[in-house]
Amino acid sequence: MKTEKEKMLDGELYDANYDKSLIEERTKCKTLCFKYNNLSPEKIIERNELIKKIIGKTKKKFLIEQPFMCDYGYNIELGENFYSNHNLIILDCAKVTFGDNVFIAPNCGFYAAGHPLDYKTRNKGLEWAKPIKVGNNVWIGGNVVVLGGVTIGNNVVIGAGSVVTKDIPDNSLAYGVPAKKLKNYNYIILSYTTLF
Repeated sequence: MKTEKEKMLDGELYDANYDKSLIEERTKCKTLCFKYNNLSPEKIIERNELIKKIIGKTKKKFLIEQPFMCDYGYNIELGENFYSNHNLIILDCAKVTFGDNVFIAPNCGFYAAGHPLDYKTRNKGLEWAKPIKVGNNVWIGGNVVVLGGVTIGNNVVIGAGSVVTKDIPDNSLAYGVPAKKLKNYNYIILSYTTLF
């Protein structure tokens, strides 16, 4: 018989609310996030050392501005030259993978977790999780939400305030609720105010 964690990692319905093992793992991770968020911003070395204890895989060059929160941490992978501005939230019940040169503006959320539409099932504390994958050279504007099961391709810009519910292909600009690909581009030069 599978554990609730195994069900979670396999994308099946699992008990997120009442499974003791998962609650302990989340508490441990959130305690580390609390310590991270309360370090002085000038303590870059200590911050990076602590984030490496939280996140499953990092490369050499990254910076996550405080505050930062996640559920488990071990399901998160950061590529080289990763940057996120303040208030990044990652619900990493499934794998959440970021490629190289990913820049994330403030107040963004990556939510691998999902809940059943049927309230009786949902009220039992059951949920599911689907992975999120972000490619290389991606810029994500402020207040963007990315839902589970989404892949964002390489060389993509997601406009501020978007909710990404479906895959976004390589070399595209997408925004809106829900986010839609508006155009392909190679080397388009647009002003900041035009996009956002």
